[in-house]
Amino acid sequence: GTGDVLGRKLEEKGFDKAYVVLGQFLVLRKDEELFREWLKETCGANAKQSRDCSGCLREWCDAFL
Repeated sequence: GTGDVLGRKLEEKGFDKAYVVLGQFLVLRKDEELFREWLKETCGANAKQSRDCSGCLREWCDAFL
């Protein structure tokens, strides 16, 4: 996960569920670099946090889509 602080920041921006964040990842065509930049701009995620989150979403998509 993103942790409590980043989670709250995402919630404030309307990304209140994991599937909504996944939707943004898909809207960005699973481009991890674009997603990491979006995450940094949206909630202030650092490099490790954004890398972990995008990697997790990529792995989920690879397994289930």
